[in-house]
Amino acid sequence: MTADEQLIPQHGGYRKLRSFQVAQLVYDLTVRFCDRYIDRRSRTHDQMVQAARSGVQNIAEGSQASGTSKKMELKLTNVARASLEELRLDYEDFLRQRGLPLWERSDPRRQRLIDRRCATADAVALWVKDEHQNPGGLRGQNSGRSGQHDLSTSSTPSTFPEIAANAALTLLAVACSLLDRQLAAQAQAFETEGGFTERLYRVRSQKRSNKSTKSTKD
Repeated sequence: MTADEQLIPQHGGYRKLRSFQVAQLVYDLTVRFCDRYIDRRSRTHDQMVQAARSGVQNIAEGSQASGTSKKMELKLTNVARASLEELRLDYEDFLRQRGLPLWERSDPRRQRLIDRRCATADAVALWVKDEHQNPGGLRGQNSGRSGQHDLSTSSTPSTFPEIAANAALTLLAVACSLLDRQLAAQAQAFETEGGFTERLYRVRSQKRSNKSTKSTKD
């Protein structure tokens, strides 16, 4: 323990977490996607929106709770990760049930979206439009991808839900990867530093030690 360890350390600051930022982007995208492609009266619409919201909210709650409970932080971060996994399955179901292709991890469109570094749902929507109008990423040139991919991005209205769903899945993969690393770091910190009870013991012990040292000097 350091001499200046605080009983309640700095906590919160979740808005600066990359996992929170990407999860929030996924939430905004999901609201738009569901309003456009999912019947608003269906349970699936509400469940997808709530799963996306849960991902964002639990990251924030976990970050705020970390000041007094590392265990709660770990638990809520894991809830956020589970919620985003549920949402990922819903997007995959959407594609499968409509006979639309699920892009492979190696699909260059996934990397193009990541490289775009979209910060808002509007920016992602613009990317979807670009991919719809310009399949292959190179205007006027053959991208050299398989015929299946060329067909899936041909200039027909049916490609919009395919591109939009796969865009959401790409960003979900980023968010889930970030949360996996976040969970691993939180677990490691909990193992090595303990939680609030252990910190309380260390702070009290340090206070008693400081008082004892001061009395001896006096």
